[in-house]
Amino acid sequence: QVQLVESGGGLVQAGGSLRLSCVAPARTFGSYGMGWFRQTLGQEREFVAGTDWSGLTTYYADSVKGRFTISRDNARNTVYLQMNSLKPEDTAIYYCAATMSSAPKPSTRYEYAYWGQGTQVTVSS
Repeated sequence: QVQLVESGGGLVQAGGSLRLSCVAPARTFGSYGMGWFRQTLGQEREFVAGTDWSGLTTYYADSVKGRFTISRDNARNTVYLQMNSLKPEDTAIYYCAATMSSAPKPSTRYEYAYWGQGTQVTVSS
């Protein structure tokens, strides 16, 4: 079973940076595409960023493009979300997710079978 463990959330001032990390079991990590989603209270979980199994293909929601960077280190079984120039509207619970989908650039939560527990990101103004 795939269990994802997230870390790196916290409180940061607007304009600041955070790096989220997500660790997956070594035996499965390299087989999965990975994504980051976020969710605020009462809202749908929305796609933020994704990467294929190699890390060579990355893609982003328009709202974060140019500010966030997703990357993965398969040797460390870890996917990262580097968040720069944070805005208060980035405040959310951020979730790491894994997909076995063969579709290009999966960006819906329904395409991701495994999820982390979520880590809170709060951006103050």
